[in-house]
Amino acid sequence: MDFTLLLVIIFLALVFDYINGFHDAANSIATIVATKVLTPFQAVLWAAMFNFLAYWVFGFGVADTVAKTAHTSSIDLIVILAGIIAAIIWNLLTWWKGIPSSSSHTLIGGFAGAAIAHGLVGVTDPEHAGFKIVNWFKEAKEGELLPSGVFIVILFIVFAPLLGMIISYFISLWLMYSSRKNVWPKVLTVVLMLLVGWFLYSVMVPYEDIKKPRFESEFWSVVTEPHNIKWFLVAFIFYALAFFNLFFSSFSTATAETVLKRMQLLSSAAFSLGHGGNDSQKVMGIIAAAVAVYIKSNPNINLSEGWLDLNVVLPSEKDGVKIEGVMPGWIPLTCYTVIALGTLSGGWKIVKTMGSKITKVTAFEGVVAESAGALTLFTTEHFKIPVSTTHTITGSIIGVGVTKRVSAVRWGVTVKLLWAWILTIPVSAVLAAIVYYLLKLFF
Repeated sequence: MDFTLLLVIIFLALVFDYINGFHDAANSIATIVATKVLTPFQAVLWAAMFNFLAYWVFGFGVADTVAKTAHTSSIDLIVILAGIIAAIIWNLLTWWKGIPSSSSHTLIGGFAGAAIAHGLVGVTDPEHAGFKIVNWFKEAKEGELLPSGVFIVILFIVFAPLLGMIISYFISLWLMYSSRKNVWPKVLTVVLMLLVGWFLYSVMVPYEDIKKPRFESEFWSVVTEPHNIKWFLVAFIFYALAFFNLFFSSFSTATAETVLKRMQLLSSAAFSLGHGGNDSQKVMGIIAAAVAVYIKSNPNINLSEGWLDLNVVLPSEKDGVKIEGVMPGWIPLTCYTVIALGTLSGGWKIVKTMGSKITKVTAFEGVVAESAGALTLFTTEHFKIPVSTTHTITGSIIGVGVTKRVSAVRWGVTVKLLWAWILTIPVSAVLAAIVYYLLKLFF
């Protein structure tokens, strides 16, 4: 029975991954469709391709955070099943209503809500009983950049869109400042280029620190190291904007508009890459948590044999020695493939909200919002924080709208979105608790 439940959870997790793709497709393509750089069909193809390419770029930091939402030693498979079912229901409901809610927070809320329901009735261990079953807050250990836990995820409901808004606001000012026929904007841009070059050099992982080099060549091993690829992409986004800024003042309005539309292909691709890397990992985390719970109930089982390799190991620490996590190759490959297929299905109701209802979007706003969103996603993924791509791109669109004038943002729509964000975790949690108690009647 346990193994059947595990297979059901994996299947439903992939269903959620697919729904996440078409639910959040609008995040990647709304601005590029609104500015008519690509047709809707071309845009979803473009976004889906980069959703999948994220497989070669990102690690499993976010997956680890999601897997440890609740103490896997104190939950059962029904908890994870209830969390996924609740997340799927809420995602479909918000998609049907055209509300760009967070698939990430739906999943976290569902997992946490089902775990709390289990903690209140099915756990006698006082250390993990009741609300203590959820990892609310965990201090950062040596080598970790930020604390972890559900509280940190909740904080980033505010911080992720705020960060996207701030980045897009300053990119907008930088672009507008560079449009002036004056030498000082160019001096500023050159200084920023040098600073970013220095920063890039300082964060690169050298060849001798790479645990599993992909090539015999030192150069190609350094270039293709996932950690380095992320920072190369960040630098590429920045330098594309920087070179545009150096020549912006010499462009005519028509030429600048044409160049910006070409740059939108780059910015939307970068955001789609971040979307794929961030959201697919959440499903990997749920699968990893399910396997960990299954192994707890069947300690002598060998999951690396047979047709379905499930030899998942969560990163941990024992006697002061860090244990590296293990993720069979088929799991990330399947997750990235499924989210890409979901993106191909589109999500046209949400496209309308994201592409036109928040603020009027031109090629200028599209480049800025997508670039800011991509930079935010790469940054939060680096800190292993599962954030909402929906919140991130919304904040970025608001930030670029504010640079025109505060009234350019349709705050009525924005406030409604904010309420949807605030309600997502508690509603998903309550829904998951109800589903958990119903499932307990049959299992």
